[in-house]
Amino acid sequence: MNIALITAAGMGTRTGQQVPKQFLNVYDKPIIIYTMECFQNHPEIDAIYIACLEGWFGFIDLYAKQFNITKLKRIVNGGATGQESIENVLDVIAQECSPDDIVLVHDGSRPYLPAKVITDNIECCRQHGNGVTAIDTKEAMLLTYDKIKSKESIDREILYRTQTPHSMYLKDMLALHEEAKAKGITGSVATCTLLIECGYTVWFNRGSDFNFKITSKEDLMLFKALLSETNDSWLK
Repeated sequence: MNIALITAAGMGTRTGQQVPKQFLNVYDKPIIIYTMECFQNHPEIDAIYIACLEGWFGFIDLYAKQFNITKLKRIVNGGATGQESIENVLDVIAQECSPDDIVLVHDGSRPYLPAKVITDNIECCRQHGNGVTAIDTKEAMLLTYDKIKSKESIDREILYRTQTPHSMYLKDMLALHEEAKAKGITGSVATCTLLIECGYTVWFNRGSDFNFKITSKEDLMLFKALLSETNDSWLK
């Protein structure tokens, strides 16, 4: 099986809204549902598990029924960090799924994930043991230590910007998190950084500029505009 593990346990305060960003409605549908639909509609995804903010389980369950997200299997309480949230869900998945199943960890606030990215991520994991979605860096990159000034640039040709999903076989992802605990690594930013911090090589599949993470009011505006444009009849 291929299992989507969606992290939706953050508060998302940078959007400036009272509701966590993953539950904001865009055209009468919560962002988290757009994200879930990417996996619901993909033929290679068999199950969806979600790490959720405490107190919001009922909302996800209700929305899932309303929008026919039939692949949703479990909603699990998130942790204090993203790493802890993933561990909480992995503990549940390990009780219900095979060690040889592939787990795709995805940000709940990346709601416009192209199907091809999911397909390529799964294939990358099958070939190399892990798959990390990434895209080229287009901007000039400057190194700064104080966010005020810089005296050093970094060649953008040697940089990639990571997105999600990040995929691994369940048995390997469980072992990775156990190794991280043994090494005292508790707050790694993402699965890709956890792999590197534990000494592993990560393998890339190509992402998409559409697969951006909603973290600000401007991102919300871009997402709304994207949905509006893709619904226009002139777009081929």
